[in-house]
Amino acid sequence: MQAIKTLSKTFAAAAVLTGASLTASQALADEYVIDTKGAHAAINFKIKHLGYSWLTGRFNTFSGDFSYDPADVAASKISVTIDTTSIDSNHAERDKHLRGGDFLEVSKYPEAKFVSKSITDIDDDGEEFDVVGDLTLHGVTKEITIEVEKVGEGKDPWGGYRVGFEGETTIMLKDFGIDYDLGPASRSVELELHVEGIKQ
Repeated sequence: MQAIKTLSKTFAAAAVLTGASLTASQALADEYVIDTKGAHAAINFKIKHLGYSWLTGRFNTFSGDFSYDPADVAASKISVTIDTTSIDSNHAERDKHLRGGDFLEVSKYPEAKFVSKSITDIDDDGEEFDVVGDLTLHGVTKEITIEVEKVGEGKDPWGGYRVGFEGETTIMLKDFGIDYDLGPASRSVELELHVEGIKQ
């Protein structure tokens, strides 16, 4: 009986220490807000036009935040919300079409969102990693992987601290319920992300 009590106390102590360790690890991840106010971030896209060239564009309005610990990338996380009505391909009539029922249906789905689920350091130095998370677009949520590279970090001229990343991924339009036929060369969209965060 005494042995059982001792073993129980040992397990309890281990659980407390593990919980404390996890809490400390999470506390080390600094919090950042994406600097959209200063226009130091961008969400761009491109899709092939007839297989002959690229149509490029961007979303002008979005917001988000992330946590980041260079010593423990797995403890990091990111959340981004996109105003789909802000799509901009530098062509007013085309943008009207993209906002309509054939594509984004912004009247019904005015926002898209990405929330990370896991982050894996693929080069063991915190410079390149895969961010796996859920992208909700056009009312559909799918898991995607974004290949991310750290651009740099350090103090800014205004007394703050910043860190920046770039990432890219490819999504299939049909996966998000967009089945407008643009031809076989135009069924996927490449997303290019540039994120600069200000430490809070």
